[in-house]
Amino acid sequence: QVQLVESGGGLVQPGGSLRLSCVASGRIFIHYDMGWFRQAPGKERGFVAGIRRSDGGTNYVDSVKGRFTISRDNAKNTVYLQMNSLKPGDTAVYYCNTNPPLNNWSPGAQVTVSS
Repeated sequence: QVQLVESGGGLVQPGGSLRLSCVASGRIFIHYDMGWFRQAPGKERGFVAGIRRSDGGTNYVDSVKGRFTISRDNAKNTVYLQMNSLKPGDTAVYYCNTNPPLNNWSPGAQVTVSS
């Protein structure tokens, strides 16, 4: 009964930073690549960043390259998303999931970038 819980969202000014955390029950990181996804109002949920279980390799959507960093701590069953130089366009609900995602979404973490 795997369960994912996101935390670390909030309100931040443009140019600011936030760090999201995703804690998974069990040993999900052994079996799955993990990723972060986001959905803004009126838009489709989309991929943001992914990290491979096998070697820790990462990939990002072009719009966040150089600003966001995904990482994982397998001992803690936790995936992180460090978000720097945040822009208003980053405002969305952020979700963690396997990558590719299963259709079993947690409530996510709200990130609002605004002055």
